[in-house]
Amino acid sequence: MPLMALGYLSGTWLGALTVCRLAGVSDPRMAGSCNPGFSNVLRLHGMRLALATLLVDTLKGMPVLGLALLRDLPPWAQGLVGLGVMLGHSYPVWYRFRGGRAVACAFGVMLVLTPWVALCCALLWCLLAASGRTAALASLASAALAPLFTLWLAPAYTEVVIVFTLLVLIRHAFYLRRWSGRDE
Repeated sequence: MPLMALGYLSGTWLGALTVCRLAGVSDPRMAGSCNPGFSNVLRLHGMRLALATLLVDTLKGMPVLGLALLRDLPPWAQGLVGLGVMLGHSYPVWYRFRGGRAVACAFGVMLVLTPWVALCCALLWCLLAASGRTAALASLASAALAPLFTLWLAPAYTEVVIVFTLLVLIRHAFYLRRWSGRDE
């Protein structure tokens, strides 16, 4: 499916790398959690660059998803395009398949396909991140509850969102396993 491949290519644009390069600061893959994502950029370089990273990673898949909607593809096919974007972000060919954990990217994909689900997940993420002060836990909980929100608000996309959730959970599991083995 050409749109899934286009989704993958759009996903390979890692917002953190572009934002940090343009700002003249260090590559976020070299410090902190070594993850090219919002929370690591926040930790290393502050809120302004983190929000710019979030914006790029959220918006980058929207044009190709818009094409999927314009072609009136069924939910499962739209989901494949969105999965392509998330896989590109998580496993970018340009960076030896070492990318982010796809949370902001998943938010952008779901904002196009299931906007109310995306907003519920974002609200839950903000509440958990503010109270628990850990983005990883907020991301895991939001991802885990996304299929339930979908079942309620956009049932035609439930299977699609389950696949998105599994990718986010798998990406976090690898990160948490690697992080727990560090001597810090």
